[in-house]
Amino acid sequence: MNRLYPIFLKAHELNFLLVGGGFVGTEKLSFLLKSSPEAQVTAVSKEFNAEFLELAESAANVTLIQDIYHEKYLGGKHIVIAATNFPEINRKIHDEAKERYILVNVADTPELCDFYLGGIVTKGNLKIAISTNGKSPTTAKRLRQLLEEVLPEEIDDLLQNLNAYRDTLKGDFEYKVKAMNDITDLLVEKKG
Repeated sequence: MNRLYPIFLKAHELNFLLVGGGFVGTEKLSFLLKSSPEAQVTAVSKEFNAEFLELAESAANVTLIQDIYHEKYLGGKHIVIAATNFPEINRKIHDEAKERYILVNVADTPELCDFYLGGIVTKGNLKIAISTNGKSPTTAKRLRQLLEEVLPEEIDDLLQNLNAYRDTLKGDFEYKVKAMNDITDLLVEKKG
């Protein structure tokens, strides 16, 4: 059973802690910044690989702390991503984050995750999140690639036009919903 509830976070208004500066940490940082370039990230690691450093330097809101993990780094954080090479440290990060009611993701350990970082397709204002409930990140990646290919670049123009049309509508909420449903019916109309 899939019990996940999808949400879209305003990552630029939240404080992230990313622990780990190796391959997995780089992957997590890349994913976060690709989707939310202005995300506020504090990265803690004893060492950062060259790719991680390059990625961090290209983002204005990434702070690097070269140190071992300590619970003091949880202060003021909303979301924690544990991406070290040491399961016992990742477990410690998880446990200390949960004590503080901070959402946590432990890389490659679904049972220690409050959320998953799935595949994301972005076309202007359209954003589609893909999750396999932690079962197959590779499948989520392939579906993301497929959707990126089939969704036209002009989809953002359509969204802008629909937003402008919605702003011209007079009447109550129910009327506006009906009007928008009528005009967008063509998007899902089945052909012959």
